[in-house]
Amino acid sequence: MREWQSQSHVKWYCKYHVVFVPKYRRRAIYGTLRRRVGGIFRELCRQVGIELVEGHAMPDHIHPCLSIPPKFSVAYTVGFLKGKSAVRIHREFLGQKRNFTGLHFWAKGYCVSTVGLDEQVIRAYIRHQEAEERRIEQLYIQGL
Repeated sequence: MREWQSQSHVKWYCKYHVVFVPKYRRRAIYGTLRRRVGGIFRELCRQVGIELVEGHAMPDHIHPCLSIPPKFSVAYTVGFLKGKSAVRIHREFLGQKRNFTGLHFWAKGYCVSTVGLDEQVIRAYIRHQEAEERRIEQLYIQGL
């Protein structure tokens, strides 16, 4: 059963599966950063009233499933999350304390799709993405 949410004049159920990657699709999300990036995104989502329904960090991309209120556009939300998380990542993990001009962590683009009725399928996909990617790599190696 879907859980509809409401604000003063609207009832809504808006969930989005978003994927974004580090600059140049580098495998930069590992170790402490990989363990901490979920907390960074949860905290940023809480600040603006967005619900992080599900999420998973891969070495070269992030898979959040977000419940975004209709008062925010998807572009605004993704821009906010990517921008603020890049500042936090530079500050906490890359040693940059101030003057973030010109420093980027995330690539410009992103991929987004609406979740709709397939929420459980999307959440399972996000949860099991890493195992599936490993399985495909093993099949590719065995085929060589």
